[in-house]
Amino acid sequence: MRLPFILMVMLVSTYVYGQNCESILYGKIIDLHDGSPLSGATIIVAGPETAVLSDLDGSFVVKDLCDQTYNLQVSHPECSTKSFTVRISGNTTKTLRLEHHLEELNQITITGSTYTTKSETLFENRIDQQQIENNISNSLGDVLNSLSGVSSLNTGNTVVKPVINGLHSSRVKIINNGVIMQDQEWGAEHAPNIDLNTAGQITVIKGASALQYAGDAVGGVVISETPKIAITDTLFGKTILAGASNGRGGALTSTLTKSYANGWFGSIQGTIKRFGDFESPDYVLSNTGTFERALSARIGFNGITQGAEAYYSYFKNEIGILRASHLGGAEDQVAAIGSDRPLIIRDFTHDINEPKQDVNHHLARLSFFKKFENLGKISLQYDFQQNNRFEFDIRRGNDAEKPSVDLKLTSHNLALNLEGKMGEDVSFKTGSLFGYQENVANPNTGIRRLIPDYESYHVGLFGLAEYDLSEKILIEGGLRWDYTKLDVFKFYRTSFWESRNYDQLFPELVVEDFGDQILTNPQPDFSNFSGTLGALYRISNTYNLFVNFSLASRAPNPSELYSEGLHQSASRIELGDLSFDSEIAKKIAVTFQRKGDNWSFTLNPYVNFISDFLLIEPTGVQQTIRGNFQVWEYRQTQARLLGIDFDFESNLTDRLLFRHQFSLVKGQDETLDLPLINIPPANTVNEVIFKVPAFYDASFGLQSQYVFRQNEFPDTNFEVFIPTTQTTTEVDVSTPPDAYHLINLHSDFTFNLNSKSELRLGIDVNNLFNTTYRDYLNRLRYYADDLGRNISFNLKINY
Repeated sequence: MRLPFILMVMLVSTYVYGQNCESILYGKIIDLHDGSPLSGATIIVAGPETAVLSDLDGSFVVKDLCDQTYNLQVSHPECSTKSFTVRISGNTTKTLRLEHHLEELNQITITGSTYTTKSETLFENRIDQQQIENNISNSLGDVLNSLSGVSSLNTGNTVVKPVINGLHSSRVKIINNGVIMQDQEWGAEHAPNIDLNTAGQITVIKGASALQYAGDAVGGVVISETPKIAITDTLFGKTILAGASNGRGGALTSTLTKSYANGWFGSIQGTIKRFGDFESPDYVLSNTGTFERALSARIGFNGITQGAEAYYSYFKNEIGILRASHLGGAEDQVAAIGSDRPLIIRDFTHDINEPKQDVNHHLARLSFFKKFENLGKISLQYDFQQNNRFEFDIRRGNDAEKPSVDLKLTSHNLALNLEGKMGEDVSFKTGSLFGYQENVANPNTGIRRLIPDYESYHVGLFGLAEYDLSEKILIEGGLRWDYTKLDVFKFYRTSFWESRNYDQLFPELVVEDFGDQILTNPQPDFSNFSGTLGALYRISNTYNLFVNFSLASRAPNPSELYSEGLHQSASRIELGDLSFDSEIAKKIAVTFQRKGDNWSFTLNPYVNFISDFLLIEPTGVQQTIRGNFQVWEYRQTQARLLGIDFDFESNLTDRLLFRHQFSLVKGQDETLDLPLINIPPANTVNEVIFKVPAFYDASFGLQSQYVFRQNEFPDTNFEVFIPTTQTTTEVDVSTPPDAYHLINLHSDFTFNLNSKSELRLGIDVNNLFNTTYRDYLNRLRYYADDLGRNISFNLKINY
């Protein structure tokens, strides 16, 4: 038995000795996703048991190999170990790819701090997961308001819209988990229908450079992203409970996630939020409560070269509108605006009565991606949204429970994107979008429809490229084309049609004449081009310079074109114009940044020239059978916005941190040589944070917020006739309120429950000294003061 075995070993040894064992394997280890080199990887060759390390550019060399097949085991500190089979035939070159981002995915699940950059040449502001968790009872607009250059347009304290560098509504695009929100965002009192607690991070891009999302984001883009889910076998979750004294309510949110090592995952999340009437320092703000409910779920597969996800969310919000803002005749309107107290003040209640909003929003998304070695990553996404919006006025009789505005907006979008690299220095992304939207306005409300029935068709194409010119300079450029066509059916009052001279300008739009009203069928289409060109100069490891030029083109929305009637929750009559053209904005932004261990700053000046800028402003008062309402009309003009944002942060000691923010924007109507209406006043925030790690990882913050008076504003006052006195009185709707100064406190403590769970407690006091103030961008400032002192707590547990 031993002789055959010895002979076999001798034959094999002779064969191996006779082979060419002088071959060399030249290899390179790169990231599977973006092709970047991975240095410090260990390559073990089975057989000769040779081990080598990859150098700074990911390259390695293994010598003295035979012409045969070898098994290689490759490991890297930030990657999962992977085996490769390599056939050696003479000198051989191989590129080996590792899943470098796997470890990052695990980290994201815990901290929510690692997300991709949206634009390389435009500075991005971010809100991390802890900031979001500290604000679960607030709205998206409230949280964004903490960033420099971002303010809010409020209708009371529950309807909050983000304002970026002076622009808002249709000019600010909100991306919710990869989907552009379509939720009647044109309204000044239409808050984004997003549950803040679904986000792991929120990114704000102050400009239109993120062309992969939209070409009409004249103001900017807000991107809310769900947390990444690790490729590992685990079950985890969190629950957060918050309560507040002002409004005497609170919020509860909870998330549970299950993931598997093979890449499959599932997650479910829910939120409920309930507040009663809020209070100013001196009185109850009657009928300002809110009741929000939200639910979302995700399921999918997170693979290395391919993946898929299904996502669904439901958002419902019932919002009370200050009772004192809906009044009767002209005399009441004049008295309300001239009074320092609301004309209607009632006892506190959690009930929400008319006037109010009731909004329901469904969002569903299906997405898939596949990576091809020589092509790149292909992504396909379909999303569906349905927004049902009800606005209730104060009505009597059989119509008491009937909404005055009843809109159903249904949207379908299909997007196909490709991203990859061309060589080592150039990366690209290109894609297309096809959208269909239908708006149906219920004709049985008993009130003229503010927004007509319409169908909208949209096609978008874009291309972006980045070029690393050198180690210090990166150049980014892109183009986008969007085509939008509307098919509208709208009734006009004959008197209004003729007073606007539409019978002479647009006679071809008339479908049928009913005498006192006319049915029309406008079918406008808009072809818009957008672009961006920018550069990032890495001056050193500490200093960066961003320079960006963006061109954005925005088609007028249906509200700007076709509004003609009473907007109930806005408590005003709004009038659009059929003749509007697309806005074209040209923005130049420069950002100088220092990122250091002890102190950092960001200086961001910008200028934005907007042709055919669409604005809405008060022009008078009109008496209706439902009361006396201000009339606001849209018009187009040439506008210029000039501003600067500044952020500074310094570690004064190991435990003491100082932060400073300052924002200023000036808006000018260059056609009339007047200031623009509703431009945020200058504001500054200073904060000192003291950390005590040894005492339950505690931190204590003292914040000072000062908002200057807006001294540049147009005169939009108007006169009204008072029947009881037979006199004419001027209504002052222009003069801004005084400057104000608020002091806020924050504290945070962390308690370790066990090796896997922790509890975090946060206690806040906003408007510590119960200061009385009114904010220029709060639409209800004419009728009441803003919020008084609010003491709140936030309790979070991980498990």
